[in-house]
Amino acid sequence: MLVSHTRIVDIVGDIIRIRAGAGAGKSEGQPCLGDLARVTSDNGFASLAQVIGIDGEMVSLQVNFGTKGLPNNAEVRFLGEAMQVTFSGSILGRVFDGAGVPIDRGPDLSHDPAIPIGGPSANPMKRVLASRMIRTDVPMIDVFNCLVESQKIPIFSVSGEPYNPFLARIGIQADADVVVFGGLGLIFDDYAFFRKQFEDAGVFPRTVMFVNQASDPVVERLLVPDMALAVAEKFAVEEGKRVLVLLTDMTAFADALKEVSIAMERVPANRGYPGDLYSQLARRYEKACDFRGSGSVTILSVTTMPGNDVTHPVPDNTGYITEGQFYLHSGVLDPFGSLSRLKQHVIGKVTREDHGQIMNTMIRFYSGAREAEQKQSMAFELSDYDLQLLRFGTLFRERFMNIEVSMSLETALDLCWQTLAECFRPEQLLMKQDLIDRYFPHQNGEADQAKVEAVG
Repeated sequence: MLVSHTRIVDIVGDIIRIRAGAGAGKSEGQPCLGDLARVTSDNGFASLAQVIGIDGEMVSLQVNFGTKGLPNNAEVRFLGEAMQVTFSGSILGRVFDGAGVPIDRGPDLSHDPAIPIGGPSANPMKRVLASRMIRTDVPMIDVFNCLVESQKIPIFSVSGEPYNPFLARIGIQADADVVVFGGLGLIFDDYAFFRKQFEDAGVFPRTVMFVNQASDPVVERLLVPDMALAVAEKFAVEEGKRVLVLLTDMTAFADALKEVSIAMERVPANRGYPGDLYSQLARRYEKACDFRGSGSVTILSVTTMPGNDVTHPVPDNTGYITEGQFYLHSGVLDPFGSLSRLKQHVIGKVTREDHGQIMNTMIRFYSGAREAEQKQSMAFELSDYDLQLLRFGTLFRERFMNIEVSMSLETALDLCWQTLAECFRPEQLLMKQDLIDRYFPHQNGEADQAKVEAVG
C-alpha cells in the first residue's frame, strides 16, 4: 500500500525534507535510500523525487523538476522502488532527458522493460584482464596512447577547447558495437551538435543518448551517468556488445553533487565539494569492465579543469581513479601530458611488431625537437642535428598532433617511418636493426636526407 505524506518541513533549492514517521517497514510507506516518490499538489505541480537522506523520521528528497511553485502542503507518495531506465532494443537511435523520458518525439516506450540504475560494479570474478584495443583512427591515441577495452579514461581540458567535437569524432570512428552518450549540463547547441554529428555519420542507429541540458533541473545531472552506465552494462552482459560510454562533462556532475551537498547542509571538503567526491566518481568509473565470456564497457569522459588547474578536486580525484588521461590543450593532444596505463596490454601483442619501438622513437625525437626549438628561440647556434630535429617537430605536429587527422593505425605507423626517413639516417634512430631493415623506406630516406643536409 502506498502511503501519502504532507508534512513538508522545509524546502531548500531542489531539496525538500518531510517528516515521514517511523513506519514498521516499506509496506507501510517507510522509504529507503534511492527510492522514488511522486510529489503532487492541488495547484498542478507534479514531479518525481528521489530519497537522498534519512535521519530518523526526517527524509530528504531531491525533486527532479525543481521546487519552483511547490507549496509546503504538497503530497509526497513513496513508490517503494528505485529509479529505473528503459532498456530494450528499441532504445537504440533514441534520445532521453535526465529523467529517462524520450525527448525525440519517437514512439512511446512506456511499455518496454525497465532496469534499475546505480547498482554495484561488476563482480571481480567476472572481470578479465584488458587485452583488446579500441581503434579510434586518431593517431595520437592509436599510436601513442591506445584506448583499451574496459578502460576508464578522461579527457582533461579547459573551457574553449574543442573537446566536444573531439569526443564526437571518437564516438563516430571508434571500433565499438554500441555508443552510449551522456551529456551533463549541455547547452542546446552542444546537444544539437552531437546529435547531428552522429546522424550525419550514420552511427545514430547504434547510439543511445541521455542528455541533461543546462536549462534542465540540476538534480537530473546526477542521474545521467547512472542511466548511461546501466544501459551500457546491460548491452555488454546480456547481448555481448562492445560498448563505448561517452560522458561530458564530469566536472558539471561534480558541481551538481556540491550543490546538493550544500543544500543538505553537509560539512564541505576541499573547495566546497562533498567529502565523498572520490567515492561518487569511482562508483561510476568502476563500471568499466571486460566481462568474462561476454562484452565490455569502456568509459571515455571529459573533465574540464577550472583555471587549467590539474590540482582542482575534480581532475585530481579523477586521476587517482582512472587509468591515465588524454590532455587536450591548444587544440592538440599533448603527447607528454597524455597517458594510457593499459596500452602495454595491446602494443606489440594485438598491434604490429614495430608499434612499441616506433612509439618510443617518435616521442624521443619530438622531445629533442622541443629542446631544439627552445635553443632557437634563445638565439643559440644550432647544429645540423638540431635542424633535423626542428624539421621533425614541424612534421610531427602537422601529421599527427592535429586532432582533425584521421587514419588507420597501420597507415599511421607507416607514416611514422616515412617521417623518420625524411629527417634522419637509419643509424640515428637507435632502433632494432631488423625493424629498420623491414620498415625503413631507405631510398626515399636517402633522397630526403640529402635535401635536409643541403638546406642545412
